[in-house]
Amino acid sequence: MRAVVFENYKEFPSLTEVPRPEPGPGEVLLRVAGAGACHSDISVYRVFEEGQPGAQKPPFVLGHENAGWVEALGPGVSERIQVGAAYMVYGPIGCGQCRKCAEGLETYCENAATMPYLAVGLGRDGGMAEYMTVPAHHLIPLGDADPVMAAPLADAGLTPYHAIKKALPYLAGGGRYALAIGLGGLGLVGVQILRALTGATIIATDVKEAARGRAEAEGAITVGAGADQVEQIRALTGGRGVDAAFDFVGAGPTVATAAASMAPGGRCTVVGIAGGTHEFSFFTTPYESYVTNTYWGSVSELWEVVDMYKAGQIRPDVERFSMDEALEAYRRLEAGEVHGRAVVTPNPS
Repeated sequence: MRAVVFENYKEFPSLTEVPRPEPGPGEVLLRVAGAGACHSDISVYRVFEEGQPGAQKPPFVLGHENAGWVEALGPGVSERIQVGAAYMVYGPIGCGQCRKCAEGLETYCENAATMPYLAVGLGRDGGMAEYMTVPAHHLIPLGDADPVMAAPLADAGLTPYHAIKKALPYLAGGGRYALAIGLGGLGLVGVQILRALTGATIIATDVKEAARGRAEAEGAITVGAGADQVEQIRALTGGRGVDAAFDFVGAGPTVATAAASMAPGGRCTVVGIAGGTHEFSFFTTPYESYVTNTYWGSVSELWEVVDMYKAGQIRPDVERFSMDEALEAYRRLEAGEVHGRAVVTPNPS
């Protein structure tokens, strides 16, 4: 079968032939409908180096945002999993034995350092292939929903959902403000989730005018980039600042913008992984404000994301690529030419 394989650090992946996998005990074989191309994939092959914390040893098939149809059941898998039915894949894979895994937060597995991989597509073969294997308890049924459209929500929906859900106490009540920085595939879904789950006024910012236009269509008030960006954001709040800020980029300038835009007692969540840092000062940091980060979400939260998708509350902006075009999807993603979420379709329905 064909697959997009990360073969060496600092090298562009290849589209090559690999053996079709066989499901082991407790696993299923999934015929992949859609696999999202994510900026995290670019970090895997462009940024990480051997031995660096978080680096996953090649080779392996990329793709950690996946959905598809169950092709076959491995030994011991319950027949409640329906062959031929469409499912979303929860990507993170922990040890299954620690407290965090028991909570469904395999992203925060207490034994992650001893695991051979972090997730499907991150150390273990992922979904940029015609077939993949998945632990059966990592499947969320999609029913009649389109698995190609749903696929990127495995990360681009779950990650902002987890971050926003943790911040809901900061956005409860009237007169609250939320800030979304970075309006790519992740940030735009984040705006939709904020609109669905809160009554807050949503302020959104991005350097790209087209991205701001898409956020405005989702009900956000937008602010452009520039020297007065923070002043414009604070002016929209009457000078008080935002109650919850979500930085979907995570670069130094965006982290600084998020932190400077907060109200006293506010929460700033750095969601993006662009490597920015935050400098604390007692006299310049808003009193009792909270700067934190987050990583992906729990399997139970992915069920909730799928429910929101089925209810029409979130709609990812998807650009489809055939398997022949899979490497082009990554080239365009690197060049900043993908405006929503690029999804490769190895097995068109």
